[in-house]
Amino acid sequence: MDAWSWSHWGDYVVPLGGALLLGLLVHFGLRLLARRAAQRDSSRARWVRVVTVPMAFALPLLFVSVAVRTVPMPESQLELWIHVLRLALLACVTWLLVRIVGAIESSILRRNPMEVADNLHARRIQTQARVLSRIAMGTIILLGVSLALMTFPAVRQIGTTLLASAGIMGLVAGIAARPVFGNLIAGLQIALAQPIRLDDVVIVEGEWGRIEEISSTYVVVRIWDERRMVVPLSWFIENPFQNWTRSTAQMLGTAFLWLDYRTPMDQVRAELERICHDDPRWDGRVCIAQVTETSEHVMQVRLLVSARDSGEAFDLRCAVRERMIAFLAEHHPQALPRLRAQVERHAEAAGASPTQLPAAGIPSSPRAEDVDDLPGTP
Repeated sequence: MDAWSWSHWGDYVVPLGGALLLGLLVHFGLRLLARRAAQRDSSRARWVRVVTVPMAFALPLLFVSVAVRTVPMPESQLELWIHVLRLALLACVTWLLVRIVGAIESSILRRNPMEVADNLHARRIQTQARVLSRIAMGTIILLGVSLALMTFPAVRQIGTTLLASAGIMGLVAGIAARPVFGNLIAGLQIALAQPIRLDDVVIVEGEWGRIEEISSTYVVVRIWDERRMVVPLSWFIENPFQNWTRSTAQMLGTAFLWLDYRTPMDQVRAELERICHDDPRWDGRVCIAQVTETSEHVMQVRLLVSARDSGEAFDLRCAVRERMIAFLAEHHPQALPRLRAQVERHAEAAGASPTQLPAAGIPSSPRAEDVDDLPGTP
């Protein structure tokens, strides 16, 4: 009896113990290899880290699943163990595929950095890589979960029943999943047509911001005051919006001044050119001063300048506006707008009553012939 028991237990211990021992050796060996690869910064080391970690779990499970088939156990228990190990292997394979997609995305992002002066091409590539990788990861996970569920007989029976009534159920599922599939299709459109890209400057719902993140379902817009606006992907396909960096990051900026008609425009243009040449934010393309509007009191002068991007254009506009006002106030104060008032003198000797005299400190409008009598007039 004892000999039979030891022989019986040996049928379990030898294959399972050998598989577990071999699996542990492989597991720790692969983890050690991954730790050594983490100390290096090369393409080969990064791929080693991506592959070795899931394989450190998948290979021991594979060894155990082979050993279980050689163990003389009841058929029901054998099927249960094989089912569990199969689900674990499927999870490891799904994990490995997701890591591979992430590694490909990271490789593309490293080869196309956005920290350059003209990053239009890099932003286009990074947007496509991020959106398509998110879609690929979601598809892989969805397929993995579906395959795992289909290993259960009850789920397969439900699937067969649903297929028998595919017309009605397909319509119901399509209506229920419309937002999900709408965002998925919108993500593909954005990745291919690219109406927006990462770091694009956009105006969304009246808010100025930059595209900070593009996921498989939504877009994060970083507003200028550090707020975050989360917008569904489908919104950018169905609604109009402004993209200031669609083809280039270069921008034109305007600064409007209301000035007196006596403003010397030649000197204003010369001062604008001096301001632009002294400011490193000016890109050397546009530097124009023009009178764009007139009224009965003042004229509108537009100072048009250019910069490499929208952020520098805004700062350059503010600097041009401030320095031009300072220049005019110091050298041409007559150019600044002022309220002209003509004062009419009423002499009591002319028979004017006190009620007709102007209130103290509030002069009334004079006649044109009286202006020459005012003090200080030439």
